Amino acid sequence: MTDVDLTRRDVRGAPSGLIVMLHGGKEHGLGPVTGRSGSWWRSRAMMRQITGRAHRAGVSVWLLRYRREGWNPGVAPDPSPVPDARQALEQARRELADVPVVLVGHSMGGRTAVAVADDPAVRGVVALAPWLPDGERVAPLAGRRFAAAHGRSDRITSAARTEQFARRAAEVAASAEFHDMGPIGHYMLRAVPQWNEFAITRALAFLRADQ
Repeated sequence: MTDVDLTRRDVRGAPSGLIVMLHGGKEHGLGPVTGRSGSWWRSRAMMRQITGRAHRAGVSVWLLRYRREGWNPGVAPDPSPVPDARQALEQARRELADVPVVLVGHSMGGRTAVAVADDPAVRGVVALAPWLPDGERVAPLAGRRFAAAHGRSDRITSAARTEQFARRAAEVAASAEFHDMGPIGHYMLRAVPQWNEFAITRALAFLRADQ
């Protein structure tokens, strides 16, 4: 099995936990995700900001880069980023045994994180301006923790749908939170410190809850 494309910021020695970051994408798009991808770069910028706090807590941070830029429903048995995310989790299992994992996903990455949350290693999902259409399944979050942040001025994905999803997730998840980021948009270009704070505080809290 070929390893997936991961940017890694590993702690020295054995980590107490792992944050796997999942970037955004498009509904349709079969092109490769290159180093020029804005979605990937935004997640990488967040990675740089949160890694220090993660490392002080003994937690490693990985950022996955998908093979394809789109979700591409109906093109393959699974949407394009989902097999990549599952392969990243399998790689973590091979290298780190039973280390607990929290998934931090932006936009399409939030939807991907929910889809693979049923992996045994996953303890929780932190979703940032996630793409969660009506009817998106909450079952993968059973027993996991879920926290979502969304701005009310988002015109790409829907804060209202995210809030509704969080309410449904509360029926199966260990915990579910919706955080209103106020009148800001989708791309996390405003209120950057607040996005970063939400991501790292929830991720570390989910990992501590597992201990």
